[in-house]
Amino acid sequence: MVSRDRFLAACACTPLDRPPLWVMRQAGRYLPEYRALKAKSSFLEMVRTPALATEVTLQPLRRFALDAAILFSDILVIPEALGQGYRFRDEGGIAMEYRLDTRAQVDALAPADAVPARLSYVAETLRLLKRELAGQKALLGFGGSPWTLATYMVEGGSSDEFERIKQLFYTDRATFDALLEKLTTALATYFRMQIEAGADAIQIFDSWGGIIAGPDYEAASLQWIRRLIAELPRDFPVILYAKGTAPHLASQARTGARVLSVDWTCDLSVVRRSLPADIAVQGNLDPVLLNTTPDIVRRETGRLLESMRGTAGHVFNLGHGILPQAKIENVQALVDTVTTWK
Repeated sequence: MVSRDRFLAACACTPLDRPPLWVMRQAGRYLPEYRALKAKSSFLEMVRTPALATEVTLQPLRRFALDAAILFSDILVIPEALGQGYRFRDEGGIAMEYRLDTRAQVDALAPADAVPARLSYVAETLRLLKRELAGQKALLGFGGSPWTLATYMVEGGSSDEFERIKQLFYTDRATFDALLEKLTTALATYFRMQIEAGADAIQIFDSWGGIIAGPDYEAASLQWIRRLIAELPRDFPVILYAKGTAPHLASQARTGARVLSVDWTCDLSVVRRSLPADIAVQGNLDPVLLNTTPDIVRRETGRLLESMRGTAGHVFNLGHGILPQAKIENVQALVDTVTTWK
């Protein structure tokens, strides 16, 4: 079976002989060829240059028998397109050009219709990738959730406590909602652009969904994800990854997402049995295992595969992004174990 067909079949919960496989952050710092390219061009230059972004996206597929490519980009291109740029701090983490402090600043953000022109390089990269993949591999687009993007915009970058975004949510709901409305509309425009450019599926990263109090997850994040998915073509494969939100899986299954990607803290077989039969699951090997040995990777990958035996709707992945310390031989062991599993 062609990899693209295998991936789409898993998203549709069709029984398969083995799950399709891709890895979050599969294009990145663990690859020597990526580090060589990074030595010549900055991350932002690579993201904004379609030829370079295409090259980086394809690098892991040249090494490994993966079933899907995921666009090389960043979730923060949306705040940038709305007028709030970003950069990487020397000491690590993200710094926004400024911090959203007032309702006036929220109102001054660019409208959603500015997104296609300002992020045209993303569409061009996807078109290049579509031609290169020639229907053999699935092509994934992605973006951040409205809530996760808002955390960076209000905090002014990476944060440990997320105090400012929580204060905005609890003390000025009108401004909070205005910001999330803008982000939801911009993301819908962005995702439709990605779909038109050739994406076979879209993954929404709600990376900070787990930092808001449980009873407030719906109002802070999930309602906006639901609205966002409703703006996309009906039944288009949307994958929702929301780290640290296991208590909300049942609610996430009602967002319109076709696939729920879960972190490594969950027993994936239990999650599979708890969800409706038409909702697929993705995951969920602990990324740290790829820093160990091939034998350990084969053992733990086999254990996860065996726990899912007899189920439909499983996309094999990690429970979070691959770490820069991951060893090439361990990634190869993972790929070999999944692709030869019987």
